[in-house]
Amino acid sequence: MSVLSYTPRKTILGIATAALLSSATLFGANMLPVPQLAYSAGSATLATPVDPTKGFSTLVEQVMPAVVAVQVKFDETAAMADGSMDNGDGNGMPDLNQLPPQFRDFFKQFQDQQGQRPDRKAPHQFGMAMGSGFVISADGYVVTNNHVVKDATEVKLHFQNGEDYDAKVIGTDPKTDLALLKIKSDKSFPYVNLSHTEAKVGDWVMAVGNPFGLGGTVTAGIVSARGRDIGSGPYDDYLQIDASINKGNSGGPTFNLNGEVVGVNTAIFSPSGGSVGIGFAIPASIVSDVVDSLKTNGSVTRGWLGVQIQPVTQDLAESLGMSKAEGAIVADLTQDSPAQKAGIKQGDTILKVDGQAIADAKDLSKLIAHVKPGSEVALDILRNGKAETVKVKIGTMPGETPKLASTGEDQKGMSLSDLGISVAPAEDGAGVRVTDLDPNSKAAERGLAAGDIILEVGGKPVASTKDVSEAMKVAKGKQVLMLVRRGDNQRFLTLPRDQG
Repeated sequence: MSVLSYTPRKTILGIATAALLSSATLFGANMLPVPQLAYSAGSATLATPVDPTKGFSTLVEQVMPAVVAVQVKFDETAAMADGSMDNGDGNGMPDLNQLPPQFRDFFKQFQDQQGQRPDRKAPHQFGMAMGSGFVISADGYVVTNNHVVKDATEVKLHFQNGEDYDAKVIGTDPKTDLALLKIKSDKSFPYVNLSHTEAKVGDWVMAVGNPFGLGGTVTAGIVSARGRDIGSGPYDDYLQIDASINKGNSGGPTFNLNGEVVGVNTAIFSPSGGSVGIGFAIPASIVSDVVDSLKTNGSVTRGWLGVQIQPVTQDLAESLGMSKAEGAIVADLTQDSPAQKAGIKQGDTILKVDGQAIADAKDLSKLIAHVKPGSEVALDILRNGKAETVKVKIGTMPGETPKLASTGEDQKGMSLSDLGISVAPAEDGAGVRVTDLDPNSKAAERGLAAGDIILEVGGKPVASTKDVSEAMKVAKGKQVLMLVRRGDNQRFLTLPRDQG
């Protein structure tokens, strides 16, 4: 997670999430000598919390033996192919101007030895990456980020006492960016425990990791916020912390004052590439569930409903006759999915799952994902203004995106000047395509764009200009609900009756 990174695996909304350095030589006894200490196996949890006003040294002494630097040799060809590698200049090396002064000469020599950049077309190019991790059991299971070990062909772990071990990847979960490793040794190792108590905003925390390849680095701060959605995946629920986090901290632990892990450092918000006091950590509760599943199955099994959903905005709520914006509206269904088999329809608004209220679409996704596949749940829905309850047998989330169930028929269309749009028959016969759009129209303001396919208006399928006009006339309320498809996604939007 640093400006030294030459293979950032992903960047989301300006959030750099890689934990990498260009050369393994930078990290190790040759460049960063460490004392040869003897560590005993056992849990680092403290019986009595440390007093932050007196410093964190006691906590550091307890937890540091279980924190590791993760050194990865990865398939650079695979990383280039899937787009996870983006080093800017393409030469597999960091920008020397971004390096600390003490490292510039070393990297200059390294680049001179390497000569010209490697041929990107050559098969099986390999790169080196670094991150952080921590041991969670005496038999050597280690937690880190998925993006740290992505495409790994070799993984080595470096302990603060100077010991190095090979490790294998037991399993990864890209959706939460977590990975589980196992040290290739029969020794017993010092370890730390995941916290069973949720961190609260304002709690003191301490982060430990390998920023910029400088292993064994400790920073302290507080939990700044909870439940952050940074757009990295469908189950975002990050802790925000202000302890200094930089590239290289990825996969490292954030501890509470008892020495328990409350989060796994994963991302930073950084316009400059360095820490600005906004870091994000995966909460221990999520880590615990994912790690248990990876350890048992090598993968994560999640519940699956098989719907494409979107939040209910205030405009959507008004058009649906709802008193407030809540729940998730079904924009489309997957063919032969549990939802389709149970009778869920496009336009249904899911309000509760087994009596638990759904705040928004993200909330529904998280809740269903935690339901054991094969279990039956009761969905409270709103359909055509009426409350209903539908029972659904939850399925297992498939590995690939299934085909959506939406279909339509081909008919001719023409200008819709009253809406500020022009339409024509959709090539695949589903609805009408927006061929032109007045940029100053209410339709453009609400999110409609040229190329969008209008499938429904006011809950009625449309296949011509006449269908659209008639549906607009009979729709109830001040807002008219439209089902629109863009690419492979469908969503609802509203247009006010008064287009002036």
